[in-house]
Amino acid sequence: MTSADLLLHPVRLRIIQAFLGDRALTTAELRSELPDVPPASLYRHIARLAEAGVLSVASERRVRGAVERTYVLRVVAATLNIDELERMSREDHRQAFMAFVAGLLGDFDRYLARQQIDVLRDGVSYRVAGLWLTDGELAELARDLLRVIQPRLANPARPGRRRRILASVLLPGEDRAE
Repeated sequence: MTSADLLLHPVRLRIIQAFLGDRALTTAELRSELPDVPPASLYRHIARLAEAGVLSVASERRVRGAVERTYVLRVVAATLNIDELERMSREDHRQAFMAFVAGLLGDFDRYLARQQIDVLRDGVSYRVAGLWLTDGELAELARDLLRVIQPRLANPARPGRRRRILASVLLPGEDRAE
């Protein structure tokens, strides 16, 4: 199985996303976050991600005779490298993007299903912007975004902080100026 096949399966992608933000979760905690995934299926996907080294066991404890494992995400193992991206076909990229978008739709549906939502208070936003950039300006934008986001990726969970999901898509538009 290729890394793309492993990582971009819709259920495994949701499992990986649940760990974003430096979280450590047990299978029981994952079950409560992904209640629509049948338990047997969830256990199978967790096992596959652990076997591949995407999830690692942070701790174990005995619970009623069984071993409860707490997993953490190995971000490096949960990322497609440049060589893998270059080997992907157009159809592979289409499938990967569909999995990405399906994950976003699922996250947004789960947000909308909450009892109380307030898009302003919750900081919910979705936007599209068109930018005219040279290749150099695009590289500078990427560096600027990384400089702003990178330190916040290390923020630990604590009272007053809410876990936020930030997703981005950057696509080339038409080349002709209006």
